[in-house]
Amino acid sequence: MDHESQTNQYIDREREIHLDGLTTKDAQKEKMRASIRDNSSFDAAYILMNALATIVACYGLFADSAAVVIGAMIIAMLLGPIAGVALALVDGDNALLKKALGAEVGGVLVVLFTAFTLGLVHRDIPITREIMARTSPNFLDLMVALAGGAAGAYASISPRLSVAFVGVAIATALVPPLSSCSILLARGETKLAGGAFLLAFTNIVAIQFASSLVMWLNGFHRITRRLSSEHSIFFRNAVSILILLFLSGTLLTNLRDVVSKLLFEANTRRTLQQELKQYPGAHLAEVRFGADGEKTIVRAVVRGPQPFSPEQVGVMEAKLPSPPNETLRELRLRYVHTTVVNRNGQLFSSEEESEHASKLE
Repeated sequence: MDHESQTNQYIDREREIHLDGLTTKDAQKEKMRASIRDNSSFDAAYILMNALATIVACYGLFADSAAVVIGAMIIAMLLGPIAGVALALVDGDNALLKKALGAEVGGVLVVLFTAFTLGLVHRDIPITREIMARTSPNFLDLMVALAGGAAGAYASISPRLSVAFVGVAIATALVPPLSSCSILLARGETKLAGGAFLLAFTNIVAIQFASSLVMWLNGFHRITRRLSSEHSIFFRNAVSILILLFLSGTLLTNLRDVVSKLLFEANTRRTLQQELKQYPGAHLAEVRFGADGEKTIVRAVVRGPQPFSPEQVGVMEAKLPSPPNETLRELRLRYVHTTVVNRNGQLFSSEEESEHASKLE
């Protein structure tokens, strides 16, 4: 029998000896500690369930199905070790901290390896929206992770709530971005893969910090009973806080970029729609945005009775807002001829459009 097993048995015997002498509240806390400790183990069941969750999540990502991705998390088990780390930090339990960290790192590696293997097998499947949605984390994702971590911690220490359902919700913030990271790595998309991993890492740190805070507020702080450990608890919490502050700065920058991009796209659509009001029968069907070297390309599909001249496209292009990345903008308009007819005959005829265009000139 190894030293860790002997230590755990000793702790269990001590808990049983003193359990009768504790108050009901303290006894309940000891049971919760034991449950969290048990769920922080890196064993065969933990490996198998996380591998299966990754397989289901990957195929949900390949199929671009949010429902399948969320459903896969019913069998994921990544929350347990995070709760173990949180409890270890507030209780000053170094043995549990080592055990939980090892289990979490091991679980992450299982997910990454499984997803990378599936990514290599299915390299022919295009990158879907569900995958791309996890490549640009921002400050909003951090807020979601903090709230989810608080909910998971409260469910873990509350006898009235089931941690299973909260664990499912939190797992959706871990396994899918990790799976997306490996799938993208298998395709050589290292930059996108880095964004997906940043999202997963942010969620792990935020969930752990929120869990530690909730447990601390609910009386799980044995470490404060040992004055010699005051510096240790400050250091441990300071590490989490510093990481969160660094991530917050990065994610706030990403959020600013996302908001700027969304505002640019919305203003561009609004400007095009306003300009097309000058051409009877013209309708903006679709707008897409892309990049071509140092240019931001605005691809607009317009339906109408009369094609547009290069001069007219140039006039519309000049009125578009400037891209947030300070690149040059270029409007590429695709014209689709349409005929609108009511009971009285054809509307917006080519002759009427030509007369209108000549008046504008």
